[in-house]
Amino acid sequence: MEKAQDASDFKEFTIESATESGRDVDVRLGVISFNYYEDLFSPTISAKVLIVSSGDVIDKKSLYDGLPIRGGEKVTIKIKPFGEPKNSGKNPTLDFSRTPMYVSKVSSVIKQAQREVLTLELTSRETITNETTRVYEKYPKDLTIQDSIEKIVNEKLQSQIVDSDQTSNKYGFMGNLKKPYHVLVWLASKAVDDNEEAGYFFYQTKEGFKFKSAASLIKDGKSSPKSEYTYRSTNPSLLDYSDDNILTYSVTVNNDLISKLKRGMYSSFFGEYNPATGAYSTPDKGKYNIEDDEPETKLGKDFEVPEIVEANGFKDNPTRLMFSVADVGTIEKDAYVSDNESSAPAENAKGSENLRQSVMRYNLLFTQVLNIQVPVNTSLEAGDVIKCNFPKSSTSGQEFDPDMSGLYMIKELCHHFDADQSVTSMKLIRDTYGSTKRQ
Repeated sequence: MEKAQDASDFKEFTIESATESGRDVDVRLGVISFNYYEDLFSPTISAKVLIVSSGDVIDKKSLYDGLPIRGGEKVTIKIKPFGEPKNSGKNPTLDFSRTPMYVSKVSSVIKQAQREVLTLELTSRETITNETTRVYEKYPKDLTIQDSIEKIVNEKLQSQIVDSDQTSNKYGFMGNLKKPYHVLVWLASKAVDDNEEAGYFFYQTKEGFKFKSAASLIKDGKSSPKSEYTYRSTNPSLLDYSDDNILTYSVTVNNDLISKLKRGMYSSFFGEYNPATGAYSTPDKGKYNIEDDEPETKLGKDFEVPEIVEANGFKDNPTRLMFSVADVGTIEKDAYVSDNESSAPAENAKGSENLRQSVMRYNLLFTQVLNIQVPVNTSLEAGDVIKCNFPKSSTSGQEFDPDMSGLYMIKELCHHFDADQSVTSMKLIRDTYGSTKRQ
């Protein structure tokens, strides 16, 4: 019976010339390895492929010189994995027809007597478009952040968002000749939902662009995790060769107290100067702690704040200082300060409050960071929530560790294919320890 970890079937792997229409080369038999990457904190997808070809592929020339490959070539890819990952059904074909990949860099060329070895780095078409356009328009204050993001994606990147969460706040701004990706990620950090929860992500998967809030990703994941995996044994002879098995794992961040303090996880000070009124945040007004902005939606149990009496208390003493100038009355004709201070213009979308809450949300998600490798599961994407089960170290039975096991969000993933195996490697993050329901 074929398993997900077995070598996959390369249905199509074609490189089209960027200079001569209709000229392409099928390199399926020459692909040695292929890695595909997604990242929840990145607006683009990428890939790397290692190809070995003979010296007379095109017009008695090598692939590199005959096509030629100089960057910008379109790559059509379809890979059919095997197996049936638990909770995911059959592995869907990894098909980039919706988000075509293009050669962005030839990172290595090794020429030998009768063959050449190429390492090509690939990226999405929108990433190339991002380098050729700028956002210069004024976006009015009556547009929500979601509206502005969709407008930029449609008009500047000639693309569309396949999955988008609504935002409750409106925000006016100038593009200032920034690249689209820069503006889109910047806007996501200012967005809040109907419950006034901040922390949005603008990112790309194989399906296309997504604009999602941390709260909605967690809520959807808690109600229906994308997949479930179990770590069964460190002894290869006892390893269960099934598609829902965690092959390897390592904890890279676990209760890093000093890093949390540096990032202002428990308490921070946000100083803001208002140029319209000349006012500056007082220490009491600018200070906030985790109890003020604690998100209602979380992957595990309740947040834990260490109590160290000798350290003067984490919640009462800010460990990170941030400063900014309030976005007030800079691009609106009707925004001015009159003789009456009460009629001073309002701050644009409560920027400081949203910013400090988003900083808190992003930092909390890195409370625990875990790297795992599983048999390939092409249904998984960055932003998905999966369930991981880890046995207690003190028992050989099936009892799971209630603190380490539970729900995790996929920050990064890599689908790896070569002649021997197909695996998915993931960097998982979560904001709290343990399962919401102890096992």
